[in-house]
Amino acid sequence: MPRSKEISEDLRLRIVDLHKAGKGYKSMSKSRHVHQSRVSQMVCKWRKFSTVATLHRSGRPAKMTARAQRRMLNEVKKNPRVSAKDLQKSLEHAIRKTLNKNGVHGRTPRKKPLLSKKKHCYMYEDRKSTP
Repeated sequence: MPRSKEISEDLRLRIVDLHKAGKGYKSMSKSRHVHQSRVSQMVCKWRKFSTVATLHRSGRPAKMTARAQRRMLNEVKKNPRVSAKDLQKSLEHAIRKTLNKNGVHGRTPRKKPLLSKKKHCYMYEDRKSTP
């Protein structure tokens, strides 16, 4: 279900003013055409933070930078029929070029067995005994 539109800061201030004047949630919601639950949320937020402004929301930061997003949108505007895979490849190429230019090249580490300390000592002893 999509989120509803944010209520304007002016309306939030009016609701808080009505609350200070002693009005109830039901009468405030009817007079301002806002759901009663939203009115109660605004008043609770005002009590807790002493503000009705939109606060910073937590969440994972975006992976793509604004520049990369603009680049992708420009590519789509040039060719609206481009597939998501093609876009991904072009961006991947740009990322790889940038990394290579800065001296970071794609290498994979050698596969090694995961040994515990006990097994490592055992193998080391085994190597010593063989000529």
